[in-house]
Amino acid sequence: MKNIVIFGATSTIAQHVARLHANDGDNLYLLARDQQKLSIITQDLQIRGAQSVSTALFDAEELTSHHQLINDIFKYFNHIDCIFIAHGSLSNQTECQSSASHTLQQLTINASSIISILTPIANKMEKQQDGNITVISSVAGDRGRQSNYVYGAAKSLVSTFLQGLAQRLSKSNVHVLDIKPGFVETQMTAELTKNILWSSPEYVAKIIKKRIESKSLFSYVPWFWFIIMAIIKFIPAKLFNRSQL
Repeated sequence: MKNIVIFGATSTIAQHVARLHANDGDNLYLLARDQQKLSIITQDLQIRGAQSVSTALFDAEELTSHHQLINDIFKYFNHIDCIFIAHGSLSNQTECQSSASHTLQQLTINASSIISILTPIANKMEKQQDGNITVISSVAGDRGRQSNYVYGAAKSLVSTFLQGLAQRLSKSNVHVLDIKPGFVETQMTAELTKNILWSSPEYVAKIIKKRIESKSLFSYVPWFWFIIMAIIKFIPAKLFNRSQL
């Protein structure tokens, strides 16, 4: 039986990860900004076999509230096995290009808020001397593209932060995992056209849980996105800038 903390617990991938832990009879602590959705998810997880389910409201943009929130979580659980961070917003690039304030808001939600909670979490996990921190970033962070470079910039910042954090915390037996999904069928992507490259959230959740348990450091989900992004990253800039990618 493990103690699992999930930020952004109402997101589609997070819900499926939580269900897998409920099936294992784990204790779950869910954080999100919508109490009604949290209540519905809690009932579902209890039916699925979770040992216990606790909830708390979490607003990614209220950075000053994060430190106390982390303190409360670590007081609630004497030991935390895994902290999973899955909140975020799929930025509208057109709106970002028209508004600096909207761009900064998206950077806060998708990057600054994650670093805001990771900093105190890392310090406490370092003292704990074990456990796992898993964060969902995105393949979009591998190279800035005209269609989503604000979103990509935020995810790139998160991935770079996680690289340094992983190196630091490895000395304390804390496993840090950066998950970079490709296209996933979620609430955020409901309006986008689907093709063969898309994955179900159930499939992605199973991969995430397996990688946490095996202490894998491989980020791309599914694996073939490593190849796709390697190709995109190595396209020469002159050719890349003329392309429609």
